[in-house]
Amino acid sequence: MIGKPKKMEAVVLQLPSKKRYQENLDRLLEEIKVHQDKQIIVTPEVYLTAYDYEHLVTAAKFSAKALKLLKQEVDEQIVVTTLILEDGDEFVNQAVVIHNHKVVHRQDKVKLFKLGDEDIYLTAGKKKKIKPFEIEGVTYALLICFELRFKDLWKQIEGADIVLVPARWGLPRKKHLEILSSALAVMNQCYVLLSDASDSDMASSSAIISPNGDRIMDDTKEVIEGEVDFRELKKIRRYIVMD
Repeated sequence: MIGKPKKMEAVVLQLPSKKRYQENLDRLLEEIKVHQDKQIIVTPEVYLTAYDYEHLVTAAKFSAKALKLLKQEVDEQIVVTTLILEDGDEFVNQAVVIHNHKVVHRQDKVKLFKLGDEDIYLTAGKKKKIKPFEIEGVTYALLICFELRFKDLWKQIEGADIVLVPARWGLPRKKHLEILSSALAVMNQCYVLLSDASDSDMASSSAIISPNGDRIMDDTKEVIEGEVDFRELKKIRRYIVMD
């Protein structure tokens, strides 16, 4: 097993989704190139297409093509996003973790947001798929937006060093997003990398949150940069033993 590094540089994007899908993909590819020195990049939920229910087939086909291109481009970095994809005759919101030109983790959104009609257009994933996974000695877990509200899912991902949260969280519930993401970091003694959309009706609040609850956050920026310090992680877990 590969040991944990001392630190990792992370980027969470805080971008609006443009109506033209290609503009979003071009921006993401640009950020990947600009931040080649960063180990992790997380995008907002369904960043490439947003929830374009009127054109789901088009959105899914574009997302599938975009994923092929992203796999070509992403080398040693870890890039995390979610995509609208076709699954047989149905559509899913699938998180993908890309590393070394491969998708190393896939996870369909389980908790669909009924207020946003997600349950009408999309098929929910399986709850048992929400669990920690490892990349080069670091244990990750992933929650997609609304899933952040479910305490039983926090239990399922205990032990993760880093929890990745791509989100498209609405502005009226901005405070909830900030409270829940900070509480998850403190409760599970982990780092939380939260990337939320910055469209006018979205919360922003993207942040890199330490296990102490310290937040690197700035709603005026499109890119939030910070550090995952595994020494701090080890220290807090030794200091406050949760057994």
